[in-house]
Amino acid sequence: MSEYSVISFRRAALQLADLTRALRLVWRAAPGWTIALTILLLVQGFLPVATVYLTRPLVNGIVAGVRSGGDWRPIFWPALLMGIVLLLSELLSAVIDWVRTAEAELVQDHITGLIHKKSISADLAFYESPDFYDHLHRARNEAGRRPMVLIEKLGTVLQNGVTLIAMLTVLAGFGIWLPVALLLSTIPVLAMVFRYAVKQHELRITTTPIERHIWYYDWLLTSGETAPEVRLFTLGEYFQSAYRGLRKLLREKRIELARAQGLAERGAGASTLGVTAAAGVWMVFRTLRGELSLGDLALLYAAFQQGLRLARELLQNLGELFQNTLFLGNLFDFLALEPQVVSPPTPAPVPVELHEGIRFQNVSFRYPDRQSLALRDFELFVPKGRLVAIVGPNGAGKSTLVKLLCRFYDPVTGSITIDGTDLRHFAVDELRQNITVLFQQPVHYNATARENIGLGDLSKLCEAGLVEAAAEAAGADTLIRRLPNGYENLLGHWFDKGVELSVGEWQRLALARAFVRHAPILILDEPTSAMDPWAEADWLQRFRDLAAGRTALIITHRFTTAMLADQIHVMDEGRVVESGSHHELIAGGGRYAEWWSAQHLQ
Repeated sequence: MSEYSVISFRRAALQLADLTRALRLVWRAAPGWTIALTILLLVQGFLPVATVYLTRPLVNGIVAGVRSGGDWRPIFWPALLMGIVLLLSELLSAVIDWVRTAEAELVQDHITGLIHKKSISADLAFYESPDFYDHLHRARNEAGRRPMVLIEKLGTVLQNGVTLIAMLTVLAGFGIWLPVALLLSTIPVLAMVFRYAVKQHELRITTTPIERHIWYYDWLLTSGETAPEVRLFTLGEYFQSAYRGLRKLLREKRIELARAQGLAERGAGASTLGVTAAAGVWMVFRTLRGELSLGDLALLYAAFQQGLRLARELLQNLGELFQNTLFLGNLFDFLALEPQVVSPPTPAPVPVELHEGIRFQNVSFRYPDRQSLALRDFELFVPKGRLVAIVGPNGAGKSTLVKLLCRFYDPVTGSITIDGTDLRHFAVDELRQNITVLFQQPVHYNATARENIGLGDLSKLCEAGLVEAAAEAAGADTLIRRLPNGYENLLGHWFDKGVELSVGEWQRLALARAFVRHAPILILDEPTSAMDPWAEADWLQRFRDLAAGRTALIITHRFTTAMLADQIHVMDEGRVVESGSHHELIAGGGRYAEWWSAQHLQ
């Protein structure tokens, strides 16, 4: 046996653990359907044996009928029983298909639920890793079809295994060397099956980045988000060419593997043909010598041929089961990812009303896979009940403050505290429930206007007055009431009857979503970036009242927005370089004053 085959068998042994996990997964998802399918497959597994056994009396009956001048009575009962067995086999096949489909649907939903649960609990840092996206891509792809294939192959292996054992028992009655020779002839097939199962899996692993690039170019060519630039800059042919090139590379790799596998299958099949020929000569020889009747010959030939077919099918299905278990290993690898940002064993209570404020103390932080620090020895204090603005150029680290305060990441060094307690001492979910944020790039939910706002606090989703009050505070109420169905109008263009909004209108809805959660800490990241000057002025007039009693942090490029704050901090290169009120900073003649002058000269 080749070295590659030995490695393949070792790998097959290691995969038993994943196969066990896969079986437990199937059982947890659909225990009742699994029991029903197992019973049906066992019953169906014995039906071919009944057919083979009925072959002998049927053939002997035909011979007796010919000798008696055409008497049909010797074949009546064997023929009737064989017809019943064949009919039962067809009925069972239909029932098994139904049960298998129901089980697979439940398993698929269960696996998808596990993937969703892991995705929403994963650290934000995972989403900045290409390796994570490779794992996610493979896990999501396998969730759709692998459960169905796994259940199908498990069932087929069980059914074929039962039938094969019965056939080998039949053959052993004519000579023990027959089942032994049959099994030995399958060893080359077994080696080939496991070898190419591993090769298929390795090809999938190595080509995952190519598949994700192919998906990306397909998205560029078909997405409404990219359509304006693709047309304006005539990028269609360029992206199509890139797509075709990657598809050609992937296609060639798959075709080459299929060609090699086909040749290997033909070579492995040659040994089976040799055994079949030898067994056939031996059967005919014994029949000619009168040691076997024609019925015995028909029974023996049917059992041997069935045994060969079942052995090959069993090996093929074992290989595909092994291959599917390898692929499900991708799912288990993904589900094994553990977040680093977790709640402590005994969390401290999060203050529902701040008494001191928020403090960043000597905080340094870098994003995963980046060399430079986003924040370096950062110091900042936001007093309770005050409105603080952070201004600075792109890349200064302003939005990083939001991610750290929400504990999407933990600092490399230093600490962030609320009322003197480090964020790492709070339960993660409880901390986030006490913070409301307008993100720099808020989500455009293709849902009703009411849902778009109410998703900020699910407990208030059904409270019309609170949702509408938040919309009023954000300046979104008027635009919503102009919609054909008001707050019940579907937004976005993904679904029928949805209405698309402008960038500024979407931002007002996102503001309302932030406002509907009455948390003690309010963070707004570029809240007026998509508003025209008139809308911004209208919103600013009302914001101070809205933020009253809350500790608010505004990150902005617009100094007209920053002027609203009690205190302004100027950031550059991950540090605070200036602090003061608007008038103090203008009088100081520093960077803030320079940027203020530059904005007003534009």
